[in-house]
Amino acid sequence: QVQLVESGGGLVQSGEALTLSCVASGFTFDHYAIQWHRQAPGKERELVAGISSNGNGHNLYADSVKGRFIISRDNTKNTAFLQMSSLKPEDTAVYYCKAIMGRSAYWGQGTQVTVSA
Repeated sequence: QVQLVESGGGLVQSGEALTLSCVASGFTFDHYAIQWHRQAPGKERELVAGISSNGNGHNLYADSVKGRFIISRDNTKNTAFLQMSSLKPEDTAVYYCKAIMGRSAYWGQGTQVTVSA
């Protein structure tokens, strides 16, 4: 059974930090690239960050989070991370983890991040 389980979301104040985790099971984690997406109320889901299957390539970041967010992974623990710092109210959204390999893709259920002004 394939699972991606995000955790680490919560309510923080502007300028604070959070680290999200995504734990995978049921598939070969180190064969899949990982992306973090987010969806704010009334908005479309957007790509936030991406990392290759072995974590050795250039990571991808949305312009809105460059310099503030860091994506990483630990393939020995089947876990991906999104370190978020200098959070802003506009970062408020549900954050989703996505595993991708070719046409195969899995999504997690999401974790809520709320940043108060």
